[in-house]
Amino acid sequence: MFVVKNTPEMISKTFRLSTDLVDKLDEVAKSQGISMNNLVQQCCEYALSDMRDEDARRKRG
Repeated sequence: MFVVKNTPEMISKTFRLSTDLVDKLDEVAKSQGISMNNLVQQCCEYALSDMRDEDARRKRG
């Protein structure tokens, strides 16, 4: 399950996202009391972790 947390240290990168996605991310960030940057970082980490888990399951067969 995805759990929102506060994390330190970030570097600046630029990404282009759809208006709808940005609006949804903004709503979630505000409701959780964190920055949108923090939320995007956590979403990416969660997605990458889930991909690795799925890859491992496929290899085990």
